Amino acid sequence: MINIEAELFDKVESEILKWNEEGIYAISFLVDSNEAYEYRGFENASMWTISYNTESDCDGAGLYDEERWNYAFWRQDEIPIISLEESDIYSEMLFDWYEENGITNIREEDSDEDYDEDGRYIGKGPVGHYELLEIASNVGRKLQEEGVIEDHFGKPLPIIVHGLEYAWYDVEATENANPGGEADVFREAMERNGFV
Repeated sequence: MINIEAELFDKVESEILKWNEEGIYAISFLVDSNEAYEYRGFENASMWTISYNTESDCDGAGLYDEERWNYAFWRQDEIPIISLEESDIYSEMLFDWYEENGITNIREEDSDEDYDEDGRYIGKGPVGHYELLEIASNVGRKLQEEGVIEDHFGKPLPIIVHGLEYAWYDVEATENANPGGEADVFREAMERNGFV
């Protein structure tokens, strides 16, 4: 049985512990699907990268300003965790884990059931996306619960688990990854700016 969260926790922790830039205020766990991403013959597979933003990057944006919290405004110097490259052992591990857990038809979506009667998106993205988002969220939660983030940065920081659209499941994943309320300001900023 593949313990993928433990393996990815070690990888993410080792990357984060290299970050020593001044003014880091938030960490990004970007889980994104794109039809250009193909792996093992599956198109629209999801990948996972991590990065951070600093106070100087957001150039004096207010506490709840979109420029502070929307990833579109961040520097986006991503470090791949699941890169979808053939040589990446973690991508191999993820797809082996999908197979082990009966997750097939990566990329497909049931578009008939993706929206409620009010037109709100309630889908979970292409097959495999929600599962990878949960893995990333659980890794983030463990980093918070074990004190890795606060110990390294000297203060609590939010881990934002997201795609490019901030769907309902991104908000859910971010809340799970921040059990001590580390992302409360992010959540309020997203509400104020109409993202959730």
